Amino acid sequence: MKKVVKFGGSSLASAEQFRKVGQIIHADEGRRYVVPSAPGKRFPADVKVTDLLYQCYALAERDEDFSEILERIQSRYREIIDGLELPLSLDYEFSIIRDQFRAKAGKEYAASRGEFLNGIIMARYLGFEFIDAADVIIFDERGMFLEEATNERLEERLKYSEQAVIPGFYGATEDGVVKTFSRGGSDVTGSIVARAIHATMYENWTDVSGFLVADPRVVRNPQIIDTITYKELRELSYMGATVLHEDAIFPVRQEGIPINIRNTNHPEDPGTMIVKTTCKKPRFIITGIAGKKGFVCINIEKDMMNSEIGFGRKVLEAFEKSGISFEHMPSGIDTMSVIVHQDEFEANEQRVLAQIQATACPDAIDMETDLALIAVVGRGMKENRGIAARIFAALAHANINVKMIDQGSSELNIIIGVRNRKFEEAIRAIYDIFVTSQL
Repeated sequence: MKKVVKFGGSSLASAEQFRKVGQIIHADEGRRYVVPSAPGKRFPADVKVTDLLYQCYALAERDEDFSEILERIQSRYREIIDGLELPLSLDYEFSIIRDQFRAKAGKEYAASRGEFLNGIIMARYLGFEFIDAADVIIFDERGMFLEEATNERLEERLKYSEQAVIPGFYGATEDGVVKTFSRGGSDVTGSIVARAIHATMYENWTDVSGFLVADPRVVRNPQIIDTITYKELRELSYMGATVLHEDAIFPVRQEGIPINIRNTNHPEDPGTMIVKTTCKKPRFIITGIAGKKGFVCINIEKDMMNSEIGFGRKVLEAFEKSGISFEHMPSGIDTMSVIVHQDEFEANEQRVLAQIQATACPDAIDMETDLALIAVVGRGMKENRGIAARIFAALAHANINVKMIDQGSSELNIIIGVRNRKFEEAIRAIYDIFVTSQL
């Protein structure tokens, strides 16, 4: 067994958390490759180290004194090192960071130092080799991740390393300029490492015991998903579910490597298994519910639209020219609707509408604003009749008007549009009909 284990910021926020992580790693000899995040919050009012680094570098950019915040960051690491009773000093590393900040090495360099320093501590604590992600995770000059080049280099480098710590979140160009993934990118690093070593499992350790059927901020004590497929997770992540960075799916998906979401504070919990495919039947008809607010639906009408070749292209071209991507495009015989993010659309509203009018010559255009989209996702929906009817019934019972519905051809998900103000109510109503009523 070869496992990659990634630990989030809350799992590495203090010496006490480090000890839990150490016990987890040593409990399974297959856990040989570790991807740490930067220290997160120790308590609700605390500040993440990455945020402190951003604050520190902002002062450096303005040529202001940043020594106080840098010392605050250093004391966080010193506290962890002393708590673990490690014979380790990071004074040299912090002197380099100080010089690089003064030289204005860039925000991405600044942000990456949290993982870099935590990686050094983790490697010393475990007795593993430390491999700087800047040496093995490759970006081009524009900040685009080079997947295949990285896989080749990382595969070759780890061929000779039985146990290693590779910090998450960042890499570098061939010239050594540090580049980062988006926030939460340590998940992506773990996935990249798992692909490179052909891992049997990628364990992602966080502060929850798996992927939840619904957002716990909306639904009280939602159930945990036992098993979910990559496709289902992709749908839920795209619609706002945030346990795992959505880009972390792709490297392991290519290799068919399962991901196990686990809880550092409750390592006995089995968590959620994310797999390519499975014959396991889901506990409930649906796998999960997720959604986002802030959409606008542009409704376009034209008689005989269906017989006019190129009509859809003309409409979408108006959005493309303004740099707006569409989310969904439900249509009828003489109607077509384009759903986009409202904040992106508002800045270019009149330009888009004018181009649609000029090129597509519709009979009418109207808009529905302040919409929320909710995705109901589940491989079990394909085998059950009347899913859409049950969703409509649940929402009608809660006095919620459905503004839009769109079902993918895979029958894996159904997208429902409701007013922003009804978003939370709608999710609770759907959860109740498919989950609470089945318990």
